[in-house]
Amino acid sequence: MLKVLKFGGSSLADSAQFAKVKHIVESDRTRELVVVSAPGKVNSEDNKVTDLLYLIHAHIKYGVAYDGVLAMIKQKYAEIRNGCGLKTDVEALIDETFSKVDKKTSVDFIVSRGEYFSAVLMAEYLGYTFVDAADWLSFEFSGKVNAEKSEKKLRELKSIYGRIVTPGFYGALPNGDIHVFSRGGSDITGALAAAYLDADIYENWTDVSGILMVDPRIVKNPKSIARVTYDELRELSYMGASVLHEDTVFPVRIKDIPVNIRNTNEPDNPGTIIRENFDDELEEENERFITGIAGKRNFSIINVYKSRIGEEKLGLLRQVLEVFARYDIPVEQIPSGVDSFSVVFPSESIRVRKHELMHELSEFEGIDNCALTEGISLIAIVGRQMAYRTGISGKIFKTLGDNHINIRTIEQGADEINIMVGVFDEDFEKTVRLLYESFAL
Repeated sequence: MLKVLKFGGSSLADSAQFAKVKHIVESDRTRELVVVSAPGKVNSEDNKVTDLLYLIHAHIKYGVAYDGVLAMIKQKYAEIRNGCGLKTDVEALIDETFSKVDKKTSVDFIVSRGEYFSAVLMAEYLGYTFVDAADWLSFEFSGKVNAEKSEKKLRELKSIYGRIVTPGFYGALPNGDIHVFSRGGSDITGALAAAYLDADIYENWTDVSGILMVDPRIVKNPKSIARVTYDELRELSYMGASVLHEDTVFPVRIKDIPVNIRNTNEPDNPGTIIRENFDDELEEENERFITGIAGKRNFSIINVYKSRIGEEKLGLLRQVLEVFARYDIPVEQIPSGVDSFSVVFPSESIRVRKHELMHELSEFEGIDNCALTEGISLIAIVGRQMAYRTGISGKIFKTLGDNHINIRTIEQGADEINIMVGVFDEDFEKTVRLLYESFAL
């Protein structure tokens, strides 16, 4: 059994959080490779180390002194070192690093140092070997990861050192220069490490106990999702749910390595398991049938009507979509009726061109009416169990109707794991709460 762990910035914000990480790692001897982020915020008044490093780069670029910002970073790491009783002279390490930094130094190198310093301290704290990500994670000059080279090197280092702490977020180009992923790249580093080592599980430790069924800003203390498939995760993420993005764990998805989202502050909570599919279903999953609910506000609908449109519908729809493409308007849905069709899209995309667009569409030959409805929210009810149940849509629509929710659009995905309804913006939160209370509890 081999577990690869990744700890996010909130899990490493200070010495108290470092202590929680140590307890988690030491409680399971199969947790052999640990990927760490740069320290995050202790509270709302604090600063993320990565943000401070970006600020330092800006100061260097414009020739402004950055001693004060660097002092904040040193103070953060010194607190961790002192609180954990470590011996690393982290202030000297930071000073030595930045003594070599100038205007020619890449922003990637500067911002990557947060993870580097964090990993050095964590390796000492755990008694694991520090392995620089630049020593195993190889990029091509194009920015693409060289998977074959990276896997070979990591396997070699793992066989030598056994238990490893490595920084997330960055690797090295063929010439040795540091290259970073986009923000949140530590998740990718962890997933790559787990995939390269054929880990039995990839644990992603953060500050929430798994993926929540619904936005906690709308529903107080919502349940977490015990198990979710990648397809469900993708649906929820696309519709605005604040979850681990499916793309960041693509390497482990390919190898069907389970991902476990856990809470550093509640280590006994089992969190959420993500994988391609599940051979069995839990009793609560069968009873509930909904995995999660997510939605987004501020959409608009253009309704196009033409009496006895018949075979002309396809051509007219193509013309309308060509106009949308020319205006660079993304299309969310295309509901259709016998003599009409609608196009649903983000309201912001026509904010300054609304009248121009409507005028052009209304000039189309043969259109009886072209109307714009604004202030629409789209809400997705996601659940793999829905595909095997009859009457699910009816139950949802009846519940909304009984509570005087006006449904403006309805769509179901081809895989039947997602039913999406459009409601007025003013009904958005009421609808989400109603769906959760009716079907998720």
